[in-house]
Amino acid sequence: MKVGVTVPNNWGIEDAREMLAMGPLAERLGFDSVWVMDHLFHTGFVTERLGTKPYYHPLAVLSHLSATTSKVALGTGVLVLPYHDPIEMAKYFATLDHMSGGRVIAGVGVGALAPEFQALGVPMKERGARTTESIRLMRELWTGQPTFKSARFDIKDVGFYPPPVQSPLPIWVGGISEGARKRAALHGDGWLPNGMNPDDYSTLAAEVRAMAAEAGRDPSTLSMNVLIQAGVRGESGGDSSHTTTIWGDDADAMRTLLQGYRAAGVDHAVVALGSGDVALLATAMERIASVLPDVR
Repeated sequence: MKVGVTVPNNWGIEDAREMLAMGPLAERLGFDSVWVMDHLFHTGFVTERLGTKPYYHPLAVLSHLSATTSKVALGTGVLVLPYHDPIEMAKYFATLDHMSGGRVIAGVGVGALAPEFQALGVPMKERGARTTESIRLMRELWTGQPTFKSARFDIKDVGFYPPPVQSPLPIWVGGISEGARKRAALHGDGWLPNGMNPDDYSTLAAEVRAMAAEAGRDPSTLSMNVLIQAGVRGESGGDSSHTTTIWGDDADAMRTLLQGYRAAGVDHAVVALGSGDVALLATAMERIASVLPDVR
């Protein structure tokens, strides 16, 4: 099992250089991947946690990290796809894949903050359909000679280059709902739910694989992954209301939890550390790194 960790673009660190330094640190400590979160506006729990402190754009952060790391995968966990133009995202992901030497994982989801959808002029009731459409469109664009027609798009007689280095560039679908699981099974390269215990994960992962098989896909090709919300002592933790109660700086607890996910069939576990204190984050990352040999 691979293990990744988040870079705190979403935790209000005033000096962006301190936030960015966590990516190379994760690589030096032996993590397999680094991840960033996505919100465009301060509203709801984002405002409650950050006030007016910064929330940095996920793809800008990964672009920087593509130059300051060389091994770790670079993932969005998750990019709220209905917030973004899928053509722009397809170009950005493909470009970043070239800049990083083929290390990008596009984790995508539907989003949940109604005021953010309203501010963007995106009907929240369309978020699921738009996410599915965007996944399909990005894949078509990456063929280089796309043909795609829908109510929003009519693409023909144009080229789209470069395609990603990876073929395919992996798209992992976030979410626990039935719709999210179906989207992962039918359109994703993997599933990336948030805040599930290992027993529940095992049950729902089997459902995702079954839906993929029913649709004529090979379920063994789907990557099974999980996002773990972990607190850091002295800080309140998590980027979502769906949290796992675990201290990221408790090495023994993290070892037990990660081994449980490995037994449940997880291929890649991502630990989302809930803190804006870089010193506390570094300590937590070091303690999690100490148990990596026991969970791989």
